[in-house]
Amino acid sequence: MVDIQVKNLTKFFTIGENLLEGLSFEIQEGECVAILGRNGCGKTTLLKILTGEMDYDDGEVYVNPNKRIGLISQIPRFPEGYTVEDVLRSAYTAVMAAKRKMEILETAMAQGATEEQLREYDNLVNRFQAGGGYEMDVEVDKICNGLGISADQRVQDFDSLSGGEKTRVNLARLLLEKTDILLLDEPTNHLDLNSVEWLEGYINTFKGTVLAISHDRYFIDRIAKRVIEIVDGHAEFYSGNYSFYMDEKQARFDLQMKQYEQEQAKLKQLGYTVERMKGWGINNRTLYRRAMSIQHRMERIRKTEKPKTEKTMRASFGEKDFSGDVVFKMKNVSKAFGDRTLFENVELQVEGGERIAILGDNGTGKSTFLKCLLGEEDCAGKIQFGPTVKWGYLPQIIKFSHPERSLYDTMLYEKNCTPQVARDRLGQFLFSGEDVFKTVGTLSGGEQSRLRLCMLMDEKINLLILDEPTNHLDIASREWIEAAIEEFEGVLLFVSHDRYFIEKFAERIWLLEDGGIRDFRCGYQKYRSILEHEAAVKAVVPAAPKPKKEKPRGGTKENDKLIRRLEREIEKQEKVVAEFDGKIDAASADYQELTRLLEEKEEAEMLLLDLMEQWEKAQE
Repeated sequence: MVDIQVKNLTKFFTIGENLLEGLSFEIQEGECVAILGRNGCGKTTLLKILTGEMDYDDGEVYVNPNKRIGLISQIPRFPEGYTVEDVLRSAYTAVMAAKRKMEILETAMAQGATEEQLREYDNLVNRFQAGGGYEMDVEVDKICNGLGISADQRVQDFDSLSGGEKTRVNLARLLLEKTDILLLDEPTNHLDLNSVEWLEGYINTFKGTVLAISHDRYFIDRIAKRVIEIVDGHAEFYSGNYSFYMDEKQARFDLQMKQYEQEQAKLKQLGYTVERMKGWGINNRTLYRRAMSIQHRMERIRKTEKPKTEKTMRASFGEKDFSGDVVFKMKNVSKAFGDRTLFENVELQVEGGERIAILGDNGTGKSTFLKCLLGEEDCAGKIQFGPTVKWGYLPQIIKFSHPERSLYDTMLYEKNCTPQVARDRLGQFLFSGEDVFKTVGTLSGGEQSRLRLCMLMDEKINLLILDEPTNHLDIASREWIEAAIEEFEGVLLFVSHDRYFIEKFAERIWLLEDGGIRDFRCGYQKYRSILEHEAAVKAVVPAAPKPKKEKPRGGTKENDKLIRRLEREIEKQEKVVAEFDGKIDAASADYQELTRLLEEKEEAEMLLLDLMEQWEKAQE
């Protein structure tokens, strides 16, 4: 059954310039499809057309009228004073209305019920049950836990939240509504890694239809079964996830280029033959007719269009030579806001050439940590930079001191460069023609990031600090900044929720949690395996039974002895594992010692798991 069908859809904002032109596709019931394309190609416009929020100029749009549809990019307005909890419960409007009527009827029936009242009450109970009324509290808690909406946040006024927090709450409300067709517009932009992974799991078990716009390549790989790319207003189809799309797109490009080159070579040869035969045919009509016949054949040949290579930015970070070993040291660094401690007693050291990712849930203080490092926030403790360190910083929230200036004037005033140099640098970052005269304040988030990077790359630096560098960037722009970072040989320190980006660059990871920073001297995959292993141990160790004095029923003497011996060994091994935490904290500044301790702790935990398995078999 088709849930969404689009035929020859055309939408223009400027007459003569179509944003979408002849766009056609269909999505079957239960499919999970990703929509890709450069910023400004019409992806969000398409979703607004599907929900009826925006009209279109030509074509046909069909959305199954028997299905409930929800769009995450829209944040509805709620009455003044609505708390987050009120917004979440608005997903159960019909259920709550039935509950209120039930309560009124219960009061009326307290002194005796008529047959009509009983019949109406029975109908209300059925509606309440069918709408999930009895599971409502459990479902709200489950969704909030998954998306990281805390109990404290649930009592806050909805209007007091940031844009990102509102988006997260609205996503929760949409999931609670149990819509049949989910339209997701950049759903991962304001989620931390745990919430993104939870959302991936939710989508993969979702029985309905999902149409998602996302620049998160890891996310698309996990959820998409098909990709539709919007190119020049048309749709191109790929029957797989993001990895398949990348391989297939390159294969199509290579094939089209090969066909184009073969045709061009053939046409060139035929053209050469035609010219020679025309020359020979001046006094020979037969040769001349043959030449004209070949020329007509050339015109009938179906010419393959030359595949377009996307226009990309070409620039690299300026680099300043670094001398010495230590880039910066942190000793007993702490930061708190009132009674809330973000991190305390942090002791870290960074050396030349390191690439470090700072991870943690939303609100743990990642951006604050960077501001403390750069002196933008006060903190306790000592931070010392090497004498030759020069840093460059791209903040998460980009602000310009003069948003009324044009891009061109901003470059002239702030970089103190010549008009030609300003034009050339802006051109490298795809700001050309009349674009350079746009005012900075009218730029999109992605364009502002691009402009700030344009200004940053001119500086000679050896420490590059990035706070969510891929936010608001489309995939092509993300790939470009990745290419520039790959060439940068200085120290890289970054905060990101983009797992593709983290996996590509992180060689060391700092995890902010529980008021401290854990230092993992490894890449993202190894880091994930360590966390998964720790979670497995935590799940098993609490389940370890305390040694029992009574003899298990149905056992033999030898088996009883084995069980008691294993219980004693388990107890000893639990203490061994626990002792490693203090040793690891004490050795946080010693790379070799820390590596040795982490390996030994992993071996101790594996031994504990082995003992637990032996104990379970003995009990059986």
